Amino acid sequence: MAPSYDSAAKSSSDAVAAALRALPSVDELLGRPRIAALVQKSGRKLVTSAIRTVLSDARKQISTRAWGADGGTVDAKNDDELESLVVSEVENILAPSLRRVINATGVVLHTNLGRAPLARQAVARIVATAPLYNNLEYDLERGERGKRDAHTSRLLAELCGTEAAIVVNNNAAAVLLVLHALAKGEEVIVSRGELIEIGDGFRIPEIMAESGAVLREVGTTNRTGIRDYEDAINDRTRLLLRVHPSNFRVTGFTDRPSLEELVALGKKVNLPVYEDLGSGCLADLTAAGILEPVVRSSGEAGVSVMSFSGDKLLGGPQAGMIAGKKEIVDRIRRNPLFRALRVDKLTIAALEVTLKSYLRGALDEIPALRMIRLSAAEIGSRAEQLLAKLRPLLPDDVAIQIREGVSVIGGGSTPDQSLPTSLIAIASPRISARQLEENMRRPELQVPGPGKSISPIPVIGRIEDEQLILDLRTVQIEEEPELIARLAAALS
Repeated sequence: MAPSYDSAAKSSSDAVAAALRALPSVDELLGRPRIAALVQKSGRKLVTSAIRTVLSDARKQISTRAWGADGGTVDAKNDDELESLVVSEVENILAPSLRRVINATGVVLHTNLGRAPLARQAVARIVATAPLYNNLEYDLERGERGKRDAHTSRLLAELCGTEAAIVVNNNAAAVLLVLHALAKGEEVIVSRGELIEIGDGFRIPEIMAESGAVLREVGTTNRTGIRDYEDAINDRTRLLLRVHPSNFRVTGFTDRPSLEELVALGKKVNLPVYEDLGSGCLADLTAAGILEPVVRSSGEAGVSVMSFSGDKLLGGPQAGMIAGKKEIVDRIRRNPLFRALRVDKLTIAALEVTLKSYLRGALDEIPALRMIRLSAAEIGSRAEQLLAKLRPLLPDDVAIQIREGVSVIGGGSTPDQSLPTSLIAIASPRISARQLEENMRRPELQVPGPGKSISPIPVIGRIEDEQLILDLRTVQIEEEPELIARLAAALS
């Protein structure tokens, strides 16, 4: 005779109660040798919190699995399993969240991957500066308080062809500060065709609104003339704004005034001209096939003030550059928001080194510029050498080839321009492109075979035509052994 529902339920309830009672207490786990050693290494408070989390999860699992597919199984863990879970929980908590990845996407200024990587010289300066005191705001010659601007302002002004320069924490902050300092409560004239969104939902009109400036739109989306600006000027006008279309292009029947025309109008009516350059290109990249206005040309054209990013085409740390006429820049610097938006010593350390690389003409010291300037032939040669080392490590059924393709600069820069490159395309009949991409991306990749290990550095690629695509333009040469080992493990 089959057991009744009530008797089966009672049996299951008894099993759950027994499994719950069998769980050790927090103090019991703390007293076990392996956990005691973990306490010495990671602290009692953290380990105790991890134990409580593990025991809570175990209780939930026991209760929710009381009725399984076989009619009533209880998942009870022994003490050794619980110990391992506690150790894993502590390791997960202490593991770094921000970590290095290998960028094999071919996107040089990948916003999701930290944009421009820093030059080794800049990193060395950070390491030398961070652990000790420094003269951030101390004038060593006069023996009194100085300004943190002193370390970068002269260098930046020289490169921009302007009288003065200051630095804040990003270009959105620079736009906010300039507009707040020069036009709070008054009007700023800007073309409708330049009211852009700069990424992650930040839009120029919204930044202007937060600054307190009043937006005065002129022209149309595709065509704005100098007469449109001139006709809009009134007693409340405080600024003429020009926004470089860093991350979009309007093509076809289009027009907008040249910078020289806008500067001439500003002089005629005694109004400052502000140019937001977005990415901010300090070097001429036309030899690499990139047509992007050089910052210095704006300074030489006579703009009153300009701003641009530090971690895009400049190739430095995240920062917002503000450069222009001394009277204007000094006025911006005196604004109370400047203190809230200023940069720290580590940013200044990295930026100073980066700017000096430009002054010396050592562009290959700057990783972003070095990657942009690589030819497709150079990348193809590297790809061939990598494949020669990789093929013996792969199963015979893996298809791998080199083909022509394009890289992009990214980061809201040069949206309609690309760089010719050589791509590595990989496919396996046993592993889908999506699974292979995930295997490369996830740090906990398991390697078959006893005693084998693999670098935990995730590799970020892209998928095209059911193939994993890797572009060595954005992979450093010293990263290639890690990339090879990762591919061999993922395709095993």
